[in-house]
Amino acid sequence: MARIVKVFRTLRNHWKKSTLAVCVLSYGGYWLYGKHCDSVVRREACQLAREFGRQHIAPQERLKKATVILNPAASNGKANNLFEKNAAPILHLAGVEITVVKTDYEGQAKKLMELMEQTDMLIVAGGDGTLQEVITGLLRRPDQEAFSSTPIGFIPLGSHNSLSPSLHFLSDNKVKDITAATLSILKGETVPVDVLQIKGEKEQPVFALIGLRWGAFRDVAAKISKYWYLGPLKTNAAHWFHTLREWPLVHDVSVSLLAPRPRPPDLDPQRPPRPNLLHRIIRRLKNYWSPPAAEPLKPEEPEKWEEQQLNTAELYIQTHNKNPAERRINDSLMICAEPGNKTVGEFISVGNKKVKDPTLFTENSTKLEASVCRLTLPEGAAGFYNIDNEEYEAMPVEVRLLPRKLRFFISAERREELISQPQ
Repeated sequence: MARIVKVFRTLRNHWKKSTLAVCVLSYGGYWLYGKHCDSVVRREACQLAREFGRQHIAPQERLKKATVILNPAASNGKANNLFEKNAAPILHLAGVEITVVKTDYEGQAKKLMELMEQTDMLIVAGGDGTLQEVITGLLRRPDQEAFSSTPIGFIPLGSHNSLSPSLHFLSDNKVKDITAATLSILKGETVPVDVLQIKGEKEQPVFALIGLRWGAFRDVAAKISKYWYLGPLKTNAAHWFHTLREWPLVHDVSVSLLAPRPRPPDLDPQRPPRPNLLHRIIRRLKNYWSPPAAEPLKPEEPEKWEEQQLNTAELYIQTHNKNPAERRINDSLMICAEPGNKTVGEFISVGNKKVKDPTLFTENSTKLEASVCRLTLPEGAAGFYNIDNEEYEAMPVEVRLLPRKLRFFISAERREELISQPQ
């Protein structure tokens, strides 16, 4: 009892040191517990991957080959360590023969895709910027039709991973997100995704999976980090200072549209059985002696462009890849225009919500659908586009939808949830 009294008396006499020691021990315990949870997640993922590696393959079969495009600069330079600790062991245990190609500078992934040889699967380990470079380099190839059928896996290692919520369940644990994305690649289930081809008058086309964003909210979001010293008030401050420099934040934009196209039915993945030999011989003889009459060519109908004049504070041209498993009637891209009749308070309030979800638009916003659109900016309008969270100089562009152009690996659970969502 005397010892306990002595301990309490010491803590009371040295309460500052005691408080500091409690804080340090608490933080250390929390840090160690987090490391233990990460190790448990890795162990469980490796056990699942080992089951894939134990599967027998036929003598004539070979190991699957995967090409990994890794951006070590993602996540503030932590991407290489995250990949080596969380994704690479899973791929090795599953028996996948991987070739890791690391990028050294911005834009290199586009050049690497021009030289890439055929592979069983392509894995992008990075963020939105790395993914967009890989997609752009892939679709600029002369033989892009053949390479477009290569399934693509996305391991989220960047600060922005906009496509990840459409492919996997996300959590607050980075390790869990990486291992879940890697396991979905091993399971092999894929989903088709749309691609936007964005082409200026002189530049080579750029390809995007999420969309093109232009306007006042985009400009403010790009400057929020400059007000880091204001802490939690930096978002409000960025929007407020922008209204002081430029008001009203409205532009007249001309948009020319082509109507959406009906979506063709999905092809049956199972090929019909081949007719027997006698049936094939009779059919060929019949076609030889009485060939079927050629159908007359139908004259092509001229494209009907519809022009819209929009008065907007922000324009967002986006795909439907937020829910790639949705069954749609038409293949179309979406054009969302935020109205410009907002007060300063409304601009700040809406801007705070758009920082968390840029695809969020108010109820009275203009929404259009098209298969192709041409965007003409007002004279003297400067600024930048955000194409999949990457900055490009604003100019007149044509945005064309390439429906179901690529296939990405998706977790079966996430796919079922997306299918069950209301239309």
